[in-house]
Amino acid sequence: MMLLATGLVSGCATLDPNKGKPAAVGEDAPVLTPMSSTHKDLLNLPPARGPIVAAVYNFRDQTGQFKPTADSSYSTAVTQGATSMLIKAMLDSGWFVPVEREGLQNLLTERKIIRSTEEKGVAPVELPNLMAAGILLEGGIIGYETNVKTGGGGARYLGIGLSDMYRTDQVTINLRAVDIRSGRILSSISTTKAILSYKLSGDVYKFIKFKSLLELEAGYTRNEPVQLCVQDAIEAGLIYLITKGIKDNHWTLRNNVDLQSPVLQRYLQELVAPAA
Repeated sequence: MMLLATGLVSGCATLDPNKGKPAAVGEDAPVLTPMSSTHKDLLNLPPARGPIVAAVYNFRDQTGQFKPTADSSYSTAVTQGATSMLIKAMLDSGWFVPVEREGLQNLLTERKIIRSTEEKGVAPVELPNLMAAGILLEGGIIGYETNVKTGGGGARYLGIGLSDMYRTDQVTINLRAVDIRSGRILSSISTTKAILSYKLSGDVYKFIKFKSLLELEAGYTRNEPVQLCVQDAIEAGLIYLITKGIKDNHWTLRNNVDLQSPVLQRYLQELVAPAA
C-alpha cells in the first residue's frame, strides 16, 4: 500500500507532460471560436429579397452585475463586447448590412483627416456619403441570474468517497428592431441561455495501518464560458427577430418557397408555441 501511495503521488507530480519545457511549447494554439448549433442555424437561413441596412449603436450590459468573488469586485459578470457579437451575427446571417455607429466619431475623424489633405494641394479624394440605415437594432443583456438550479450527490464507504455537483446560471438578452423613419418598434425578442457548471470529485481517507494514513484527492470541473453563452443567446435572438419579421411581413424572402425551410419552420413553431 505504501508503494502504491508513493507511485500515485509521484504520478500526480509528473502528470503535466509539458513540465520543464518553454512556456510557448505547452500553450494551446489559438483557434476559431467554436461553432454552436445556433450559429449553424444562422448560417443556414434562406436569403432575404434584399439586404437590410441596419445600425447598432450600443448593445450593452444592463444587468449591473459584478463577479461574486471578493478580489473581482470591479469585474463584470458578463462580457462588455456584446455589440461586437451582435454585429458579427448580423454579418454572418447575410440578412443585414451593418453600418458603423459604435465607432462613428473615429470614422468622422478619419474623414476629416482625408479632407484636410485636400486643402494642402494633394489630389482631391472623393468621399461618398455615409450610408444611412433603415433599421436600428437596440437592446442589451438584461439579466444574469446565478444558482438558478443547484444539486449533486455523493457516497462514501470505508473511507472512499465519490461526489458530484452541478450549478446552472442564466443569461437573458433583449433585441428589438426599430423603424428609423417612424420610430416604430417592429419586433422585440427576448432569449435566455443556461450556463452550466459541473464538478466531479473523489477522495480516499483511510488508515492502511496503525498511525499510517492514506489520503488521496482527485477532481474534475467544467464551466461553460459566459461569453460563448451570451453569443449563443444573441444569435438565437437575431434568428427569432428575422423569423418574426418574415411572419409579420416587415421583410421578405428572396424565394417564397424558402418559408418551408427546416430552420425557419422550427423557429416559427417556437414563436407560436414557446418551449416550456
